Amino acid sequence: MTIAYPKILSSSQVKPYLFQARFGLEREGHRVDSAGNLSRLNHPAALGPRRFHPYLQTDFSETQMEAITPVFDNPKQALQFMEALHDVMIRSLEQEELLWAQSMPPALPENESEIRLANLEKTKDVLYREGLAKKYGKRKQMVSGIHYNFEFGEDLLEAMWQQQETTDFKAFKSEIYMKLLRQYLRYMWLITYCLGASPRANTGFFTDQNEKIQEPVRSIRNSKFGYRNRPEIFVSYESLQQYYEDLQTYVKTGALSEMKEFYSAVRLRGGKRAEELLDVGIQYVEFRNFDLNPFVRVGMDEDTARFIHLFTLYLIYKEEEETPDAAQRLGYEINDAVALEDTLEKTAYYHEGKLFFDQMRIFAQNLDFAQADLALIDKFAQMLEKPETTIAGQMELAYRQNKAFALDLSRKYRQQSYKRPFQLAGFTHLELSTQNLLFDAIQKGLKVEVLDAQDQMVALSFKSHTEIVEKGNMTSKDSMVAYAIMENKVVTKKLLDRAHLKTPQGQEFSDLATAQAAFPLFEAAAIVVKPKSTNYGLGISIFKKPATQEQFHKALEIAFQEDKEVLVERFVSGTEYRFFVLDGETKAVLRRDAAHVIGDGVSTIKQLVAQKNENPLRGHDHRFPLEKIQITATEKLMLEVQCYTEQSIPAKDIKVNLRENSNVSTGGDSIDVTDEMPEIYKDIAEKAAEALQVKITGVDILIENLNDSLGEKYSIIEANFNPAMLFHLYPLKGKGRRVTMDVLHFLFPEIFAQ
Repeated sequence: MTIAYPKILSSSQVKPYLFQARFGLEREGHRVDSAGNLSRLNHPAALGPRRFHPYLQTDFSETQMEAITPVFDNPKQALQFMEALHDVMIRSLEQEELLWAQSMPPALPENESEIRLANLEKTKDVLYREGLAKKYGKRKQMVSGIHYNFEFGEDLLEAMWQQQETTDFKAFKSEIYMKLLRQYLRYMWLITYCLGASPRANTGFFTDQNEKIQEPVRSIRNSKFGYRNRPEIFVSYESLQQYYEDLQTYVKTGALSEMKEFYSAVRLRGGKRAEELLDVGIQYVEFRNFDLNPFVRVGMDEDTARFIHLFTLYLIYKEEEETPDAAQRLGYEINDAVALEDTLEKTAYYHEGKLFFDQMRIFAQNLDFAQADLALIDKFAQMLEKPETTIAGQMELAYRQNKAFALDLSRKYRQQSYKRPFQLAGFTHLELSTQNLLFDAIQKGLKVEVLDAQDQMVALSFKSHTEIVEKGNMTSKDSMVAYAIMENKVVTKKLLDRAHLKTPQGQEFSDLATAQAAFPLFEAAAIVVKPKSTNYGLGISIFKKPATQEQFHKALEIAFQEDKEVLVERFVSGTEYRFFVLDGETKAVLRRDAAHVIGDGVSTIKQLVAQKNENPLRGHDHRFPLEKIQITATEKLMLEVQCYTEQSIPAKDIKVNLRENSNVSTGGDSIDVTDEMPEIYKDIAEKAAEALQVKITGVDILIENLNDSLGEKYSIIEANFNPAMLFHLYPLKGKGRRVTMDVLHFLFPEIFAQ
């Protein structure tokens, strides 16, 4: 089949789709102990079973974890998901385990029998690995890498197909992929040169005296000393039919146990099994020759991922200069030589590489690629001039400064994952409750998808069971009516009263003038002014002592900014507690101290607030366990009641309240009291949830005396339809309660029964 690729790719009908593609990543890496030795522990128990986990598996050995991303429309998204998987893996490890940062394994035991094969449930998976160990030995298969799965977009393929005369789209698509792979194998040496990252082997990898090499090299993993099939295995990429027939022949003769044993720098992927290729056709290709970049915690960076995409497009465009089989043999010959070259020396194939990059740049210019892409091509081309800038070159320089640099990097990446354990890398644009729900879902083996980041809406799936969750805990288990009830403080109050549950007495107003005119009714009372419909404590003002008329009017103005109707209620004394109720059971209880500062006799209130906000647990928009304290009109009014301003300097140890309402979302502190809370009050919170017909809620209760055995001195302030979970997860004081995992247990009981 003759296809005019330059003409087709340059077509105005094709160019708009050039970068349409789909991407996925698979990253391997060993678990090691804190000293850098292979771990003796089993696969982390915190992770969902390997028999169904969609993202976290085990490769050849029990210590060799494999992280697999879903498929995305751009490589950046795949890398972000890999970041999330990295956090989940690291925080699921036990006893100070680390994830080894480089491709070459750590020191291997002298006795190969001590290298444990993956302890899998399926007998066929165990037998397959035992067969590989017997045929190739265990040591070579302990090398790790990162696989780059690539699929051309369907619109791109359709547009290309329409620019030529072939009538069979499936055959056309197959030929495009076969050309890509033939070209890739011919020029893969450039990947080995620029991105090779296994210059030295640790103790125990080489045991045969005939395999001694002169280190440092560019890539042991991609050399003849890496894990490969036996030399007599040669599979042609001339056509899909020939590729399949060659594999089939090797399986029939016993040279390969099955088609997936074929190990190459590139693989074709069709259905779930290689045997389905001819029937299904090529769906995507798997580039397998990427060493782990140890300077990036997930093993690959955005520049590399983008360059590979540019590389694939140019390989399609570029004319083939040799016959298919000859090109493949020549490609391996050059690659094997380049892989074992001195890391810090220019390659013997410099001129071919320079010509390749020069022509690749012209190709990119002719097709109007972005300046950033041209700069990226130049960056890789420059590596030919400066071998010390290749990854292997950087590794060798780092090794000369510190022979334990790989272990130090592994420790560094663990520390990074624990620096903010309340966040999930790759998803930090989401609020914290959603991040932690996703962490738990991934850990347990649910498939996750962010449907709408703005609305914090995600899909969680296990087999055919899917649940849509908004903002961490809004689910289909609760009706819209339940949400409307909790949002409406008047209706909430009526339903709680009918259930004989205590609430503050008060009055509602629908316009500012009428409310202000009612001041005489409240001028001698301690009161709370709040919007009828509110969440996160917005628009609420609390006066423990009678407010002046001016303060009363100001509080009403603030409340009416949040809603068209406002409640004025009698202030009830006591300590406020948040009860997280899930499916009729109290899962966590939190005491919330209102936003405040403690004087030091030197600093102004404004300065004290700034100092308190420096706590690393404090942030904005529910992406940190605690919110930063803001000085808004509400806080200024509170200061005024206490005869303070922002510039006042409180005496040492004097507490200055900035809010009366104790919402953590308005700068309050969080203290877990789940175990200390008497059951009678948990019972009251559960009855409130039942009265409001809600499965998931946060019930706020003022309790005057926890030691009241009758449980009579309380008042339910409100129920929240989207109760924040972050401060239960990471309270300022007390035990963290994994309520996100409780939500998953509620939604997917079947996965916890596995």
